[in-house]
Amino acid sequence: MGRRTLGAAGRALLAAAALAAAAPASAGLGERADAIAEDRKALEAEPGGSIAHERYTVERMRSPANEVREYVSPSGVVFGVAWDGISHPDLDRLLGAYAPDWKRAAAKPSTGSKRHRRVRAGALVVETWGHMRSLHGRAWVGSLVPRGVSADAIR
Repeated sequence: MGRRTLGAAGRALLAAAALAAAAPASAGLGERADAIAEDRKALEAEPGGSIAHERYTVERMRSPANEVREYVSPSGVVFGVAWDGISHPDLDRLLGAYAPDWKRAAAKPSTGSKRHRRVRAGALVVETWGHMRSLHGRAWVGSLVPRGVSADAIR
């Protein structure tokens, strides 16, 4: 009896499964909030406390380089992140599954100021601004923002 080999689709499915199994837990955009502790560890940050609002909670963390705030919906999903500091945090980690979309959109030529940039990739919006040693940013997924909450709350 002959040996069967996987087709391209089968190999792609196996590769995706292997990557998913190997991916570290992260509370990036669209992910569950229970992994925020993993973000703190990866960003080498200390807990900065939680702030409860009527329609969401803000989980804060601080490192020597920056402060990061993750915005969590009542269903426990991270819908936004914001940061301030002397450098940008690991955006791949904070944007989670949306990071590749952001990278593709950010690679396109932009018009406007270098000090303030807004990148839109589908429902994802990433804004960065500031100058050397005073960098700021925020990102959110519009479809994940809880009803009754404005994106302006992410700051």
